[in-house]
Amino acid sequence: MSLITALILLGIALAVVAGLGAYAVTLWREVRRRRSSREEEERRAHDNCLDNLELVAAALQQRQVDVTEGAWRCKTLLDILDPGLVERPEFRAIGEVHGRTRHLHTHSARQALTPKARFEEDRERLAVEDEMGEAVIEASGAVLRWCRDRSTSSQ
Repeated sequence: MSLITALILLGIALAVVAGLGAYAVTLWREVRRRRSSREEEERRAHDNCLDNLELVAAALQQRQVDVTEGAWRCKTLLDILDPGLVERPEFRAIGEVHGRTRHLHTHSARQALTPKARFEEDRERLAVEDEMGEAVIEASGAVLRWCRDRSTSSQ
């Protein structure tokens, strides 16, 4: 192999390595951009979840929503934020109401029930609300304080 051929092959090899290096840098920047975008989206979703939780807890405090519905919504949002939150002593009433009423039918399944079955489910739900209503209202106050503490600590 002549010197010229070796230099040409070396030049081609350097060009290929430089091209692959440039491509690797481009891919690395794209990964960073996507990671940053995903982290921003997750932060926004977390903040929206906190805002919604605060709204539901405030509605419970003001008795603008049924205890059962408010407890279900709070439990769902707490689970999204951290599944262990509902186990906290101050939030436990929310989880208990959810656990005791989760078998009840909702939406179209409720509409499909006979009037007698719907009445029985309403009686069961109201009994749980009578028993646990004040505890859930207190828990919603704790949720509000927790949300406000989280929002002030993140600013």
